[in-house]
Amino acid sequence: MADVSILDVRLHGRSIGALTRLPDDKNLFAFDRTYIEDRERAVLSLSFKDAFGELIADVKPTQTRVPPFFANLLPEGPMRDYLAGRAGVNPAREFFLLWVLGRDLPGAVEIRPMDGESWPDAARAQLAGNSQKRKSAMRFSLAGVQLKFSAVKSARGGLTIPVDGTGGSWIVKLPSTVHDGVPENEFAMMELARRIGMDVPQTALVPLGSIEGMPEGIERAGKNAFAIRRFDRGENGARIHIEDFAQIFALYPDKKYERLNYRNIAEVIWTEIGETGIAEFVRRLVFNTLIGNGDMHAKNWSLIYPDARHAALAPAYDFVSTVAYISGDKLGLNFAGSKDFESVSEDRFRRFAEKARLPEKLVMDTMRDTVQRFASAWGDKSQSAMARKLKSVIDAHLKRIPIYAAPARR
Repeated sequence: MADVSILDVRLHGRSIGALTRLPDDKNLFAFDRTYIEDRERAVLSLSFKDAFGELIADVKPTQTRVPPFFANLLPEGPMRDYLAGRAGVNPAREFFLLWVLGRDLPGAVEIRPMDGESWPDAARAQLAGNSQKRKSAMRFSLAGVQLKFSAVKSARGGLTIPVDGTGGSWIVKLPSTVHDGVPENEFAMMELARRIGMDVPQTALVPLGSIEGMPEGIERAGKNAFAIRRFDRGENGARIHIEDFAQIFALYPDKKYERLNYRNIAEVIWTEIGETGIAEFVRRLVFNTLIGNGDMHAKNWSLIYPDARHAALAPAYDFVSTVAYISGDKLGLNFAGSKDFESVSEDRFRRFAEKARLPEKLVMDTMRDTVQRFASAWGDKSQSAMARKLKSVIDAHLKRIPIYAAPARR
């Protein structure tokens, strides 16, 4: 059994199961018996919950990749490739990436090797480089990773990194070398969402010069980074569990635009949270339609478990006007049979409520109220600090959206 490697999966500091890599490159997750038998257990994921609310303890093995819930804990794209390269790990070998990054994952999950600090024997064939290189990649933060400009340049939307700073833990998004003003765009959209009553974490525009460890040449991409307070970290770094809807629907990250639609998300929110969750869902869907955000995919909606057992809709994040960069962009997921922004009408919201079996009055009242709040805030000249070009693009986009016209604003 020398080629078998085992990782300890912990939730809120408690061991709840094991992730095992077998010699044939299969990965198997199994819950601990004490977790299975605990009727007051903390929720790991709704993907492990059956139609009757019982734990699904029999998890199918996966080949090469880890199960989708765990794959979605890892960074995507350029950051994954960059960290994997520094650690000498093949980025497709997610088991070993979890070993490297498992102490600072999203939510309340921690993953550690069963034998403590030693590197699993089966991992050695996947590694290159010295031990110091592996040590530096183990902390997914600026404090532990010295970024290079090549990593920033390959990230079309701007590299996303977790940092510790004033007031606690933050997620920082660096400027894009492809699109101008992405941090400023996101800051403006998130603050606009806050103005009209949505649940938005603390945000800030941070001058790049004030962040230690920035790669040489980053100033060519822009002056600022966008920072958002992590809502999965509480006082003194306490971990609060979250999961995104790719995890809930057991989708791998590369399928985040596929295989589900906004109705699927709404049905889960209605079942788990009820009216307050649906009202906030509708507010966010309307808002992102109005600003032209075509990136509200499965990973940009999340649930949070403040008491470890009961779900709430997590605070808002990743609100960006993508039509400012992608002409003719569409909705991230299918909405009542269409991805076209121009199709988002009152009739389509009624159809959506019917198909998702949601209270029509709640959906329609929330939709109209959000449109009215948006129109009021958008017309307020005191908030027009956003770039003139961005405002012009959104103004043009709004003319195409049926719900922004009468009677929605009456």
